[in-house]
Amino acid sequence: MGGCFSKPKPVEVKIEVVIPEKERSKEEMSPNGKASPLIYKVNGTARHYHLEDHPIASNPYHNPKDVVEASVCHVKDLENGQMREVDLGCGKALLIKESGEFHAVGHKCPHYGAPLVKGVLSKGRVRCPWHGACFNISTGDIEDFPGLDSLPRFQVKIEKEKVYIRASKQALQTQRRTKMMAKCISLSNYNLSSTNVLIIGAGAAGLVCAETLRQEGFSDRIVMCTMDRHLPYDRPKLSKSMDSHPEQITLRPKEFFRTYDIEVLTEMQVAAVDIKNKTAVFKDGFKMEYNKLLIATGNTPKALSCKGKEVENVFNIRTPEDANRVVKLATSKNVVIVGASFLGMEVAAYLAERAHSVSLVELEEVPFKKFFGEKVGRAVMKMFESNRVKFYMQTEVSELREQEGKLKEVVLKSGKVLRADVCVVGVGAVPATGFLKQSGINIDSKGFIVVNKMMQTNIPGVFAAGDAVTFPLALRNNRKVNIPHWQMAHMHGRIAALNMLAHGMEISTVPYVWTAMFGKSIRYAGHGEGFDDVVIQGDLDELKFVAFYTKSDEVVAVASMNYDPIVSKVTEVLSAGRTIRKRDVELFVRHGKTGDMSWLTGKGS
Repeated sequence: MGGCFSKPKPVEVKIEVVIPEKERSKEEMSPNGKASPLIYKVNGTARHYHLEDHPIASNPYHNPKDVVEASVCHVKDLENGQMREVDLGCGKALLIKESGEFHAVGHKCPHYGAPLVKGVLSKGRVRCPWHGACFNISTGDIEDFPGLDSLPRFQVKIEKEKVYIRASKQALQTQRRTKMMAKCISLSNYNLSSTNVLIIGAGAAGLVCAETLRQEGFSDRIVMCTMDRHLPYDRPKLSKSMDSHPEQITLRPKEFFRTYDIEVLTEMQVAAVDIKNKTAVFKDGFKMEYNKLLIATGNTPKALSCKGKEVENVFNIRTPEDANRVVKLATSKNVVIVGASFLGMEVAAYLAERAHSVSLVELEEVPFKKFFGEKVGRAVMKMFESNRVKFYMQTEVSELREQEGKLKEVVLKSGKVLRADVCVVGVGAVPATGFLKQSGINIDSKGFIVVNKMMQTNIPGVFAAGDAVTFPLALRNNRKVNIPHWQMAHMHGRIAALNMLAHGMEISTVPYVWTAMFGKSIRYAGHGEGFDDVVIQGDLDELKFVAFYTKSDEVVAVASMNYDPIVSKVTEVLSAGRTIRKRDVELFVRHGKTGDMSWLTGKGS
């Protein structure tokens, strides 16, 4: 069996579970308010553990040499609702004033380092301007994704109307904080072929599920298994930063998994799930019993079905090795990309300066038409054409021709023949759920696993998350949707973990996605499927705009380029359950910067 921590030897470890009082769930408390033991059952055997109090120390900085304290401003320098980036000499912090109180946290988003001072402050939290991650300003805790780490929180004191910040130098330098986690109770009677929680899939959903369980004090065995040969990594970078090596994009180092007793079995494929006996059967015949199961297998890229599809140098981008291989083969060569999807367009942008030529074949009239609409799609297409990318629209591939077994030409149904040394296929994907067909788990006609708001399937104790599921989207009146976004996978994993622990948590996050091409980013929030109009403010030719996607009289999604932090502002409005009306954004567009923006501040409808 392959893997990072395959079949570990039984060891006995002292229980060390430390959870802050405020992070305990109500279910973990007895009627008299005292901490009571949690009980989890593995193969019928009850296991108990206690949560120990861990009060916040009056002086959390144990090493005085690691501490810096500085006066950063006068109390009247900031109004309520304002943020300021302040320099403490050895690093910066984000100073926030809300409801008359000052807070100080890390100034960079731990995800990709966005300056949070340019983000959105609303009701006790700050939202990243780039990708929508959200942090509590009192604790620094991450409350919406993407990203895994929280912000460091710093002490603030007021003396003689001056604001002082006291901070750890290390925290100022790292600008991130991993939430406190429990460790596993590894008992000598552990059965190696059983686990309390089994997670099939090691993407964002699976990793966040495992981390959330540990953050919530869960101290039994957690096993993640993946067909991949690597520990969980930042999959969106496969098309945005194609020459990244696996170790550069790993989400957590190997030491992290060892420290928190999260076992990862790599190159292990589950062939079937026996829900009656709560057993996963692996392709090599190995069987593992579970108490709780998360299925987060993602999707499988579609392949071309044309003549010659088996020739060499035709790729789906699925792994870091795929991406690295494409970059190597494409350098100074002719590349054909099939499909103007997010992946196809990002690959085209990345290879444009490296390849001799880049041609993109697409069935639609313009790229992203169904997602961003025709006008935005044409603006993006124009940007690509100015960067030497050639489009062949409203056609398909009819044949791949080879010379000595390797790709030489791509023949289109229009009759056009394209020279090609490398072909990248991005024509969509199907959910990787074939192994569940006989399981009894509810799967829809397209192969997606059907879950409720708590990420539960129709089978008790079986949860599903990520690209392979359809779930009720609160934003669209609980309509069942599939949203294969990185941010959404994170939240799915968290919700699933909390409900494995019977927290009764429902998903309500607003979808947030981004794409990066030629040094420019398009940010998008909401769910615009079925939109019937697009209201645009700004200049599409200058690639500085915001587009509001409407259905009837309601804004259902927003996209922007060079217009930060508008998408994060709209996300906050939608997260609060408020409706943005089409007439509001039309008035805003009509009057430009002087238009009424009460719909963004919560004072409107």
